[in-house]
Amino acid sequence: MANLVYKRVSTDQQSTARQDLVLAEAGIEDPVVFEEEPGTSSRLHPLERPRFGKLLDYARPGDTVHISEMFRLVRGNQHILDVLEVLHRDRLALRIHGGAFSAMDLTARHPRTGELLSTVKFMVQTLAAAGELQRDLQRELTYDGLRAAEAKGNKGGRRPTLTGETIADVRTAYLEGQSIAALAREHNVSRGAVRTAVADLLAEHAADEVAPAPELLVTLDMPGKVADFLRAAELDDAERAALDHGQAVRRGQGYTLRVTAVPAVHRQLLDHCLPLDGTAAVPAQRKARREYENRVSAFGAAN
Repeated sequence: MANLVYKRVSTDQQSTARQDLVLAEAGIEDPVVFEEEPGTSSRLHPLERPRFGKLLDYARPGDTVHISEMFRLVRGNQHILDVLEVLHRDRLALRIHGGAFSAMDLTARHPRTGELLSTVKFMVQTLAAAGELQRDLQRELTYDGLRAAEAKGNKGGRRPTLTGETIADVRTAYLEGQSIAALAREHNVSRGAVRTAVADLLAEHAADEVAPAPELLVTLDMPGKVADFLRAAELDDAERAALDHGQAVRRGQGYTLRVTAVPAVHRQLLDHCLPLDGTAAVPAQRKARREYENRVSAFGAAN
């Protein structure tokens, strides 16, 4: 039976050092490690993440999946329940070595029905909701802090990683054909920092390249609460047509709108939903927007 270790960080500025410490203290024998690329967002559904997908492909019945804490793998209630269902289907065990879930057996099932125990499901939903509330509050406090700083004339955001002569060197190397990834490694910074330094040059290079092939239509499921919000928004003709031609699929007491459009239109519709991530929106609306964002992002990552 194999021990499969899963690790992830949300930004390319973070490291897995804390996760490594927790997992090392657990004394896992002969671990097979699956680590996501730095910057893999927690908003992306775990079942749509590349390395977790590789882990599931590699796993065999009886194997154990190890994580340092639950939120390295999942974000909210539905993520947890979806993952537990897949682990049960594939007969895999789950071991969480730190945090609120570390003392729980999340794979416990009723001996006759085979369904997740109601007590386990309740605890999972309660703890996940508490974690999501904490993150939402942190985001709201951060937003309020930035507004207060702007009112005092302070500009928010990180200070530039590349400055002075280093920027000039990076720009020269980029014009000579060195890739953004190679420059990021050479100067020990993120790719985003390099793109910021050569932002005006990117457009010039793009103009010299061959025009890309037309985008193909893609069908994505849009949560009903997102669709309801967009119907009252100001949309252009292409966005409105995509919404009007969507097919409604009933989901319990709600519904999902199956929308077929080019990826650019999906991204535009997602941009219109930004108010649903604000403090004025109810939790169900914020969750619905994140689900749609995950699907749009997952398609972009796969292509």
